[in-house]
Amino acid sequence: MSKMHVTTTVNGDEAEFLADPRETLLDCLRDHLGLTGSKEGCGTGDCGACSVTLDGELVCSCLVLGVEAAGKRVETIEGMANGNELHPLQRKFIEHAALQCGFCTPGFLVAAKALLERNPDPTETEVRYWLAGNLCRCTGYDKIVRAVLDAAADMRKEAA
Repeated sequence: MSKMHVTTTVNGDEAEFLADPRETLLDCLRDHLGLTGSKEGCGTGDCGACSVTLDGELVCSCLVLGVEAAGKRVETIEGMANGNELHPLQRKFIEHAALQCGFCTPGFLVAAKALLERNPDPTETEVRYWLAGNLCRCTGYDKIVRAVLDAAADMRKEAA
């Protein structure tokens, strides 16, 4: 099967790659663009480790074909920090010890950012519901939820 030329925007920059039509977006990001922050935990869309946004929608990149990114905006964990300055969510994950092995952390951060872009003042229940598609075996969820709520409060203060 011949490869297809894909032009997309990844983390604000135009990107091009050749993809096998059966190749996942996750594989394209990792293998063709060198963006290895998104992880493959399950390959079935159950764990959230590969979460990215595609035209602003949270998706499991293991379930999206790379060719589907053509002409769209992809945001990955690598695009979250602003230069050398961590995103408030990243800072709060560190402050709240909301990570251990780090394998699931990129997916949680991308999902939490997508939530806060839609709802800058979520309740704890809303955070837990939104992050239900992300699994962690190391740290549990309370520290993650606290980090998201704390980051949301800081981000609202900065926006005011």
